Amino acid sequence: MRQTFRERRRALSTAQQKEAALTLVEQFKQHELFANAQHIAIYLTNDGELDTQALIQYFWEREIAVYLPVLHPFSDGHLLFLRYTPDSAMRPNAYGILEPQLDCRQICPLRDLDVLFTPLVAFDEGGNRLGMGGGFYDRTLAFSAITKSESGDVKRPIIVGLAHDIQKCLSLPTQAWDIPLPYILTPTKLYQFTDHK
Repeated sequence: MRQTFRERRRALSTAQQKEAALTLVEQFKQHELFANAQHIAIYLTNDGELDTQALIQYFWEREIAVYLPVLHPFSDGHLLFLRYTPDSAMRPNAYGILEPQLDCRQICPLRDLDVLFTPLVAFDEGGNRLGMGGGFYDRTLAFSAITKSESGDVKRPIIVGLAHDIQKCLSLPTQAWDIPLPYILTPTKLYQFTDHK
C-alpha cells in the first residue's frame, strides 16, 4: 500500500505539483484555524510529496517563524525542530533530505509551536496516517500529547497532515502506536477529525 501511494504521488507532473503547491497556500489562507499561528513546523518536500516551498515562502513574507525537522543526534528515531530561514546553513541527513545544521540556539520546543505540519504517504476517512515507515512523526506526536507548559497546562501544537488529494483512501490498517491526525490539509480541502483533537 505504501509503495502504491508513493508511486501515485510521484506520477504527478511538474505542472500538477506546481499548481497543487499554489492552491495549498490559498487553502491555508482560508481557514481560521491558522489565523494566529506565528511558529510553524513544516518539512522540505521529498519523494513526490506535496510541495511545501510556496507555503514556506508565504510564511517568510509574513514574518511567521518556520521550523524544520532534524534527526535527533542522541535520541534515535526522534525529531527536533530547528528555525529555518533563507540563510540557514543546510546539510543532508542520513536519508539524503536537507535539514538545518544542528544549532541548539535554533531549537523550538514542541510546546512553543503553534502548528506542526507532517508529511504522509496516505490518509483515510478516519484521519489515520500512513507514513514512510520510520516512525519519526509517530514518536514525536505521541510525545506532543503530554508536553506541558511552565504553568503545568498541556500545550501542544495543532497537528496537520499535508497531502495531495490522491493520497486519500477509504481505510488504512493501523497499529496501537499509530497516532491519528486531527486535521489534514490538501490543495482542495481541510479535513477535520474531531475525535482526534
